[in-house]
Amino acid sequence: MLQAIARLILSAFGVMLVAYLVPGIAVASFWIALIAAIMIGVVNALIRPILQVIAFPITVLTLGLFSLIVNAICFGLAAFLVPGFTVSGFGPAFWGAVTLMLYSWMINVLITDKP
Repeated sequence: MLQAIARLILSAFGVMLVAYLVPGIAVASFWIALIAAIMIGVVNALIRPILQVIAFPITVLTLGLFSLIVNAICFGLAAFLVPGFTVSGFGPAFWGAVTLMLYSWMINVLITDKP
């Protein structure tokens, strides 16, 4: 339970970091970043698998690179659903998704579920 809360707070910091690093992405406050982190998780859990199945042929043809486009679409959708979290176009959504993916990877390496 404590690890889940730590991951959520670190994800919110990740959303704020992405807003700081990527031009075209803005977050109004830490609480909005927290809601955005939750929404990104929900979109990645519910919508992303459907998009991956639909985009599977293109993903195979591009040797997996199209999955980055799917990530950008999910990132942009989360921004659309959360007021106060704005993404000004596909480019910022793409680079924001890539940056957040790298940040999340680093956090997952540092925080493991093993005791």
